[in-house]
Amino acid sequence: MPDRLSLEEYLAIPYVLDVAAVEGDDGQWICRVAYDELPGCISEASTPLEALDRLEALKTLTIVSRYEQGLPVPTPRLPLRS
Repeated sequence: MPDRLSLEEYLAIPYVLDVAAVEGDDGQWICRVAYDELPGCISEASTPLEALDRLEALKTLTIVSRYEQGLPVPTPRLPLRS
């Protein structure tokens, strides 16, 4: 993989999605979704679709911001080979 991908290439990376049902502060169950490889990319909402929509917007914002600031954009690690 080259040292620096284009912004479009970073935005097209299929990050691993972590999904969990968690109990909110009010005792109601909510959906938490995250891209663990991207710092701060966590979203919670009452429905999975709403949480995912928020997460995708946050992912785009995070990648664009890091790219424009010249900061490294984390990418998923390659799978282990046997």
